[in-house]
Amino acid sequence: MFRDYTIALWLLKLGGLVDLYFLASTGRLAAGNPDTYIVLPAQILFAVSAYRCFFPVRYEHNVVFHDSIFSSIFVTRLLATFSEIAYIFLFSYVLRLLNIDHVKWVIVLSWLMVVQVVISQAFVWAAILTEQLELYYYEELGWAFIFVANTIASAYLYVTVEAQGGMEALLRLNLLWGLVYLPWQVIHLASLRASATRNECKSAPQSASISLRLGLERAVHRKNRRTDSGSWGGLIGLTWMTGYWATLIPIWVYYIVRVLGER
Repeated sequence: MFRDYTIALWLLKLGGLVDLYFLASTGRLAAGNPDTYIVLPAQILFAVSAYRCFFPVRYEHNVVFHDSIFSSIFVTRLLATFSEIAYIFLFSYVLRLLNIDHVKWVIVLSWLMVVQVVISQAFVWAAILTEQLELYYYEELGWAFIFVANTIASAYLYVTVEAQGGMEALLRLNLLWGLVYLPWQVIHLASLRASATRNECKSAPQSASISLRLGLERAVHRKNRRTDSGSWGGLIGLTWMTGYWATLIPIWVYYIVRVLGER
């Protein structure tokens, strides 16, 4: 097992170039007056993912790859907040577009995905500002709910809607993602729970106001440059960064843009 992620973190920058290509291609598509609800969330995701590939950080313990003003926990999380809400809105919008029979529970489930991603943002900000690692667990539990909902709605639409071509492929991608991601997320949640338990034994109690103030100062100023695998979450952390910022999610979103952007 690789114990140093220096090469892997440098290779992430190739994913950043791919994100920039997707961003430029989506921009050209936007010139043709396509659906803003598809193009704009995709552009936000591509831009923020490129940034995160070029200046990767890990919120736990303020780990950075580059000791740079751009490697800011606070700035990265602020950008990621917009990006995550945007792309989950896009996924929920795709469900509503494919729900040609306007089945009410599918509509409700799609909007609950958006509500849940907002709730998850609150948990991750609270985790960063308080360093209570169990809050990351609840954030990720919310992501599990989001993709369980996406998978259930997609399975129903796949069976009941006569989608063809790219539309059918979008539903298949949703189902494939659920099949791969949800078991991985169970492992991820278990690792977060174990990490939170270890941190709980070490952390000293502080008043809420002091904790939040110190947490904000840490997020803005503190940078712990690390390249060891442990600091970056081991194999789970590496697969998460690679899939989320550089490969799977950007490619998936770009495919959505290609299929639905000029429909």
